[in-house]
Amino acid sequence: MARSRTIIISVGRKTGDVFDAILESPPKMMPDAKKNPDGSWSFSTSRGIANLKFKHNKAFGILDHLYVDDETSWEIPMRVVSSGQDSEVIVTLVKPDILTNEQFDERMKEIEILFDNLKEIIEKS
Repeated sequence: MARSRTIIISVGRKTGDVFDAILESPPKMMPDAKKNPDGSWSFSTSRGIANLKFKHNKAFGILDHLYVDDETSWEIPMRVVSSGQDSEVIVTLVKPDILTNEQFDERMKEIEILFDNLKEIIEKS
């Protein structure tokens, strides 16, 4: 059975604003992020150069994305859901077979920090 982790963050902004802010967040989170001609983002990580490509649909709050670095590739479902005047961002990460449980746990710690930073960036924008 595959391991997974679902992270939910509450953001004090309207859904459309959150959606747009996430699409444009890479250069605010990774100083060397650059947008490629295909719409993906490339940036440096502790694991080499990474590539992030959103597969999005604003009407349905879908911000799925493909994340690839030198160690692995992740297909990551992400949704932005309205919660009154605020929003919930929901992301589920399924452990790629290539990662050990320990590597997955370490990645989850890193991703929690990343999402804390993302929330702060969105709420300040």
